[in-house]
Amino acid sequence: MPEKKILIVDADVASRNFVARNLTSQKYEVIQSDSAREGLIIAWRDRPDLMIIDPTIADLKGEEVAKKLKQDPRSADMPIIALSSDPSMARVKSCLDAGFGEYITKSGQALPALSEAINRLLGNKTTISKQGGLLMVFLSAKGGTGTSSMCANIAMNIAQNQPESSVVVVDMVLPIGSIAPIVGYEGPENIVTVTDMNMGETTPEFFREKLPDMKTWKFHLLAGSPDPESGNLIQVGRIWDIITALKDAYDYVLIDLGRSLSKISLPLIQHADLIALIVSTDASTVSLTKTLWRYLKNKGIDASAVYIILNRAVGLEGLSKTEAEKMIELPVKSTMPYLTSNMVFANTHHQPFALKFPNDTASVIFRESAKEMAVLARAQRAG
Repeated sequence: MPEKKILIVDADVASRNFVARNLTSQKYEVIQSDSAREGLIIAWRDRPDLMIIDPTIADLKGEEVAKKLKQDPRSADMPIIALSSDPSMARVKSCLDAGFGEYITKSGQALPALSEAINRLLGNKTTISKQGGLLMVFLSAKGGTGTSSMCANIAMNIAQNQPESSVVVVDMVLPIGSIAPIVGYEGPENIVTVTDMNMGETTPEFFREKLPDMKTWKFHLLAGSPDPESGNLIQVGRIWDIITALKDAYDYVLIDLGRSLSKISLPLIQHADLIALIVSTDASTVSLTKTLWRYLKNKGIDASAVYIILNRAVGLEGLSKTEAEKMIELPVKSTMPYLTSNMVFANTHHQPFALKFPNDTASVIFRESAKEMAVLARAQRAG
């Protein structure tokens, strides 16, 4: 007997049958509908485990379908995948905001992406997250906290502490990347060009051999979007299989999300072995971080996976470590001193802080924090 039941809603009978045959061959029970309204009835009556819908279906916008499903207790927890004939970034965003868990554009590469998304959304998260290199994500609740600088310098120190390990940094700050200007990368390869490639091309071997080796920084780089216009062209449906391939290619995968918390980045946070939460000492950022942590906690993030770095980026004023911990209700694991203009100087010269200022207290903190984060990520992976 099939373990899971999947509902496909698509007015295009050829597309619907093609997907259904593929899912049936994977031992799923498949139900089909050619209208959104009928799909809602089936969803509430037959309680499928997952629903696939083309949001461009004519009788009811896919976004409305998702909202209705999420508002009804019978279907609120059911994952929904958009398998869409509309590749526009605006439609991707509106669908993800409405409650879709994944957005895949119809193409010759759609089926592998669809299979991966189904496996992930139906609960195989533990198996997936335990595979490949350790995944760390860096994010903040507010801009200006130095998230990208922290990510690049921690990555460099992990690589320096563990010369036998391979490290890659992925810049997913949108709409324009932040890491390339720090490390001095000006090449053509970036997250936009890579997501535009076919799945068969973006293999672990490709990432090992083709990503630029930032030798001074001791890590490889998948740079971010070079400009806001390019950022709108990212093929969101490709993100997860690219991260999976990177995890197969490298021992450590560090992702800079900046403050780009969205339905796109949330699955990466949920699958991460470690979440580096960068907080500055001003009261507004600490307050926003408290709100962010409550949101992440509600999404199933465990406090043991969160590593807070208190970065005194704006000067000597602001809240103390104890005050920040009390507000956020999480321990601060590392505290960076005020770096005056030294961090800016190192960044503008495209050099790691520890290389430019080896005797600075912050260089010691970067090194020790990197060691602690690696140990904690490994412990989280183990158990």
